[in-house]
Amino acid sequence: MTDETSTPAAKAEEKSFFERAQDAIESAVESTVEAVKEHPAAAAAIAAGATAAVAGAAYGISKLLDDDDDAKS
Repeated sequence: MTDETSTPAAKAEEKSFFERAQDAIESAVESTVEAVKEHPAAAAAIAAGATAAVAGAAYGISKLLDDDDDAKS
């Protein structure tokens, strides 16, 4: 699908939006890296907590799917 109706101004605005988004992401990554360097123990605790939350959610979903499969049998 081609976008033949876009004007040069619209394309420039779109590029500007993506450039701003890229700058924001780069800034967030830099801030995160600095925070991890300053507080490695806290960063490790946060990572461990996030990992536990994801593992818990995966376990819960697997149990729900198992229960669903058992109900269909």
